[in-house]
Amino acid sequence: MEKIHMIGYDAVHPSDFIYDVPVFHDRYLLILTNTPARFWLEDGAQVFPPHQAALFPPGARFRYGACDGPYGNDWIIFSSDETYVTQFPLTCAPFPVLDPEYCHSLFQLLTWEHTQGGYETVISQLMSVLFTKLEADIRQADSGDYAPALLGLRKNIMIHPQQDWSVSKMAEQLHISAGYLQLLYKRRFGVSCMDDVIRGRLRLAKDYLRHTRMNISEIAAMCGYNSAEHFSRQFHKLCGEAPGSYRRRSAGDARASDPAGV
Repeated sequence: MEKIHMIGYDAVHPSDFIYDVPVFHDRYLLILTNTPARFWLEDGAQVFPPHQAALFPPGARFRYGACDGPYGNDWIIFSSDETYVTQFPLTCAPFPVLDPEYCHSLFQLLTWEHTQGGYETVISQLMSVLFTKLEADIRQADSGDYAPALLGLRKNIMIHPQQDWSVSKMAEQLHISAGYLQLLYKRRFGVSCMDDVIRGRLRLAKDYLRHTRMNISEIAAMCGYNSAEHFSRQFHKLCGEAPGSYRRRSAGDARASDPAGV
C-alpha cells in the first residue's frame, strides 16, 4: 500500500526557486513539471522542457528548480512497497510525459482524496493508474522513436568531429531540448554527446600526428580546437602524454617495426 505524506497540485514557485534535499530521507518524491525546469544530474545542471516527470527514490539526492521564469509542478511525497513503484524502470532523470493533462487530472484526484481523508484503496488505485501511465510513457520514449536520429547524429560526430559541435546545435537538429538530448544520448550509447566529440577529435589528431608534418597549432585547428593550448591540455589529459611526445613515440615505433627503414 501507499501512504501519502504531502502532496501539491498546480504548485507555482518564483523564478529563483530551487528545491535541494540531501540523501538522508526514506520517502519517494514524484514530480510532474508544468513549466521548463532545471535539474542537477550527474553531468551537472540541465534544462528540460515542460511536462517532464521524475521519480526520486528513498535515499536519493535531488535538486531541481526554476529556469528563466516561474516554476510550476505537481508533486507528491509518499511511501510505498508496491512493485509498480519499487521496480519502476527509471528514477531521478526526467522523462517526457506524453499525456500531461491526463496525469495532471490524476494528481488533482489524488490531492482531493488525500485532503478529504479518502479511502486507502481509492488512493492506491489512482497511484497504480498514474504509475502505469508513466511507465508506458517511458517505454514509448525508449522504443526507438529517436533511434535513427541519434544513430545519424553519432555517425556525423564520428565522421566530422572537427565541426563546431555543441549540445544546443545537436538538439536543434533533432528538434528536442538540450537536456532531453543528453538524457537520450547517454542512455543509448553510455557516453555523453560531447564526450563522443572529444574522442573523435583526439582520434583524428592522432592520425595527423602520425601521418603528417603539420605543427601542433595546425593540427589543433584541423581538429576543431580554437587554441593549441586547449588542444594540448585535453590531449595530455585523455591520452596520457603531450601531442609532441605521442608523435615522437609513434615515429619510433614505426621505425622499429621496419628494420629496412623503408
